[in-house]
Amino acid sequence: MSDSPAPLADPHIAFDVSEGRRDVVVLGSTGSIGTQAIDLVLRNPDRFRVTALSAAGGRVGLLAEQARQLRVRTVAVAREDTVPALREALGAEYGSEPLPEILAGPDAATDLATSECHTVLNGITGSIGLAPTLAALEAGRTLALANKESLIVGGPLVKALAKPGQIIPVDSEHAALFQALAAGTRADVRKLVVTASGGPFRGRTKAELAHVTPDAALAHPTWAMGPVITINSATLVNKGLEVIEAHLLYDIPFDRIEVVVHPQSYVHSMVEFTDGSTLAQATPPDMSGPIAVGIGWPVRVPDAAPAFDWSTASTWEFFPLDNEAFPSVGLARHVGSLGGTAPAVFNAANEECVEAFLAGRLPFNGIMDTVTEVVAEHGRPAKGTSLTVADVLEAETWARARAREMAEKFGEEQPAEARA
Repeated sequence: MSDSPAPLADPHIAFDVSEGRRDVVVLGSTGSIGTQAIDLVLRNPDRFRVTALSAAGGRVGLLAEQARQLRVRTVAVAREDTVPALREALGAEYGSEPLPEILAGPDAATDLATSECHTVLNGITGSIGLAPTLAALEAGRTLALANKESLIVGGPLVKALAKPGQIIPVDSEHAALFQALAAGTRADVRKLVVTASGGPFRGRTKAELAHVTPDAALAHPTWAMGPVITINSATLVNKGLEVIEAHLLYDIPFDRIEVVVHPQSYVHSMVEFTDGSTLAQATPPDMSGPIAVGIGWPVRVPDAAPAFDWSTASTWEFFPLDNEAFPSVGLARHVGSLGGTAPAVFNAANEECVEAFLAGRLPFNGIMDTVTEVVAEHGRPAKGTSLTVADVLEAETWARARAREMAEKFGEEQPAEARA
């Protein structure tokens, strides 16, 4: 392992920290990661300056407020139909002052990712974040990556473009691994241990999960997240995606990446070294710390996130993963090993099945049952150096359509009382 190229995310690669304030472009600024990143920047104006913002366009008032607070040069929205409302909102915020440049359209975030800056924070949700990720890497920017779909669906494409250490992960688990890996050489690493809260159904058998409701699945015990990510936490699909992401980021084989259930979500992940030592990265559940690592590394940002009160007693528990009740992690290892378009099919089919579950068209266990069928039917995926963005998009389109068909068929086959 020590003779192989440095991984995409490598805490040992030195960064130039003499440039003073670091210019940052925030993609997905009105989402959860984006809003927390902006709060961090506003609290640390001597360390960071945001030069441009992008958002989908559904919250133009918030986007305009962010633009004024940060005095950005450029604002971008994916939905062109929101430009008039955005311009009006900016006018209300700026008054008689000149407005920032406005970009609009599906490629606007990709254009911003190539603009002059030190770091691009990709906080976009979904596989639409792949193109901006590739653009930022090709432009030579440091990429603070919260958009895990970029790696899941486009792993070979990202690996072909990224220089060693060019990516700083922002997911709490991968930021934890990143920091723990700094304690040893790559040859010293025996295992990566990714922690999972276990979601709202920890301890239940597969049979007991058969009739859980969307409301129950959305009641996460630790984190406040969007509906798709929350359901992914309940099925542990999110943990499967993180296993694939860890493999790609750190160049560690799948059989040396373990998942362990940790309900308190204090330990965000661990690295086991060859001498038997295990280093854990721990903070109270809060995304400000991983965001600060993403945009500030290798310099720590003081008081970026809350710390533990060690004068108060607490209990930290760890349990093995129940692979029968939660088969998603095993399936993710399988598609990750297949590579090519298989992870894109897994991710897209899952998103469609989650939507069907939330709409009452598919039972909870039907999510993974259907995704497994779609993955099996996908057959031999395009892979290796021949993989293109078009291949990924085609595979996603097929997977979404096939998952919808299977979910619809499942609903039709259920007794009338089950559909009521």
